[in-house]
Amino acid sequence: MDIIAVLAQEFRLRPEQIENAVTLMDEGCTIPFIARYRKERTGSLDDQTLHGISERLHYLRNLESRKEEVKSAIAAQEKLTDALSAAIDASKTLVEVEDLYRPYKQKRKTKASVAKARGLEPLALWIMEQSHHDVQAEAAKYVSDENEVPDAEAALAGATDILIEMISDDGSLRKRLRNLMKLRGSIIVKAVDPDTDSVYRNYYDYSELIERAAKHRILAINRGEKEEFLKVSLQLPDEMGENIVSKSYVKNNNPCGEIVRQACLEAYKKHLLPAVQREVRNDLTDSACEQAITVFSSNLRQLLLQPPMRGAITLGLDPGFRTGCKVAIVDPTGKVLATDVVYITASSADRIADSKRKLKKLIVDHNVAMIAIGNGTASRESEACVAEILRSLPERKISYMVVSEAGASVYSASKLAAEEFPDYDVSLRSAVSIARRLQDPLAELVKIEPKAIGVGEYQHDMPPARLSESLDGVVEDCVNAVGVDVNTASHSLLSYVSGIHSGIAKNIVAYREEHGAFVNRRALLKVPKLGAKAYELSAGFLRVRNGKNPLDNTAVHPESYKAAEALLNACGYTLKDVGNDISRLSAIVEEKGWEALSEQLGIGVPTLQDIVTELQKPGRDLRDELPPPLMRSGDVMTIENLKPGMEFVGTVRNIVDFGAFVDIGVHEDGLVHISRIAERKVNHPLDAVKVGQIVRVQVLDVDVKRKRIALTIRGVSQENLC
Repeated sequence: MDIIAVLAQEFRLRPEQIENAVTLMDEGCTIPFIARYRKERTGSLDDQTLHGISERLHYLRNLESRKEEVKSAIAAQEKLTDALSAAIDASKTLVEVEDLYRPYKQKRKTKASVAKARGLEPLALWIMEQSHHDVQAEAAKYVSDENEVPDAEAALAGATDILIEMISDDGSLRKRLRNLMKLRGSIIVKAVDPDTDSVYRNYYDYSELIERAAKHRILAINRGEKEEFLKVSLQLPDEMGENIVSKSYVKNNNPCGEIVRQACLEAYKKHLLPAVQREVRNDLTDSACEQAITVFSSNLRQLLLQPPMRGAITLGLDPGFRTGCKVAIVDPTGKVLATDVVYITASSADRIADSKRKLKKLIVDHNVAMIAIGNGTASRESEACVAEILRSLPERKISYMVVSEAGASVYSASKLAAEEFPDYDVSLRSAVSIARRLQDPLAELVKIEPKAIGVGEYQHDMPPARLSESLDGVVEDCVNAVGVDVNTASHSLLSYVSGIHSGIAKNIVAYREEHGAFVNRRALLKVPKLGAKAYELSAGFLRVRNGKNPLDNTAVHPESYKAAEALLNACGYTLKDVGNDISRLSAIVEEKGWEALSEQLGIGVPTLQDIVTELQKPGRDLRDELPPPLMRSGDVMTIENLKPGMEFVGTVRNIVDFGAFVDIGVHEDGLVHISRIAERKVNHPLDAVKVGQIVRVQVLDVDVKRKRIALTIRGVSQENLC
């Protein structure tokens, strides 16, 4: 297999793009580095495309390796023919390779292997020819006390066992049945106990063509089966599978043909059908998991790239009833200024009143400008209290936002949190994390295991390694796309920078604490274990603010510093002008010609374009160009207040295959079904909305008892939204 050609065809790219990308990966370059600083070699492939190429490359290389292993194993048995070798080489999946290997795989003791040991394989082949009639006479020839074949019936039984295994091991037949099951088969779901109520009641008597089964339904059915509420099976139309197997082997309507027919029936029922059911079920699950991981990854990317709310003192409130609400106030850099516990929810009237006064005093004394309220237990009651306090402070113009606290408890109990806040208990650490999530979602959320962040669906049912690999890749891409201040970043954030692993990240922080702030990027080479390769891969993503060289605060890679300075000189500027108004730089480059100037500077056009962008906006954060999150300051509504026809401005909190969940400020998120998510038909909600997006919605229906809100975006004007 020409892997480069296969990848080029699958990704619809030029072979040289694929070849260069693969070469860079093999050289140890990270995907963020390749996407940002090797655009000329890859044709400006983005990180998501490169991730796809990397994953597919890994699969194809494993496939080629397995083909060689299988051919070697068969050759060792002296059974490898040219035709079989060609069939193995032509296989496009690991399943096809295993199907071809199955007849030659060393098996544990089976009825067929026992029959072969008794010398009955020639009889089985004679029967398979189906050109003879006197079966009993032929079988009698194999009667032998020495071989433990007492009579002709025993000989025929043993031969039939060999035929059953031969038919069951037919790779091409398995492939036909698999394809048939996917095209014509149905998934049948029944209740284990119809009288037991559960969230899976919709599937208690359910069937659907496999071809049409939605991936989120597959995952729901799988979970229902795992929790022992559902029984699941895959079925083909009556006798369709049996007929295919019989027609593949039965040639004549004679005694031999009848034995073969019975062997086909036995092979189908006991071996082929169960195997195909299992394989197709696994394929359905794998496909559904990949879709769920894709959606989760997209949601996570959008969440991590939410605009930070900088420059404001922020109060984080972790709501609670019995144990009170934990409060943490942090300065604009995230440094903790104060912590406390207030009892503004379930308590006596006097205690609630005292706690409200205490909370108000904390807000005033520390000049709080923003409040982040966790969305867990007692969130609605806490929000009502905060709104009441803010109404009493109209001159201060303080706003608040209910933020997801998913994963906050995981972080607060972690070793990392203990190292960061050794003097605070677990609950107060959660309040700090909630406040920082509003200030800078990316910097705070990287401390939490991605699957605990709460923007996925069925994440606990996903293959852990595959999920972690995908989500870690998303976090890495986001961190490197934004860039990291090397003098303020935590080692958690630094560990996601291209070329820097956890050990080097800790060394950077330790070096910074011992020697003071880094004055330039070159100083990073003094960090233990941060060698030339790590420096090459990481330097462009690390920022040194207020350093001597303004390029150190940009995404311009040190390898391009000379080109950047030459560009400035060619356009009438110097390094000292970086950070001032040089907005005409791109116009000057346009006048001189991008191609001509890039050739003069010895760099490619994509790199020149990136340098121009960075020089005009040093220290640029791509998140600042996105709409800010929706902050609130008014009255708090509850689900009981909602009526069909009401319109709200809300924030998309999560996206799943069948729709999007939108926070409209009533504690319970409402669902916009995919059919109502846009004026046009969309294949997936991700095609129409993103996590964090501000949308205007209308209430369609409210189920107070089940706490369900149905919303629509269709027919609702989206004009004048922030």
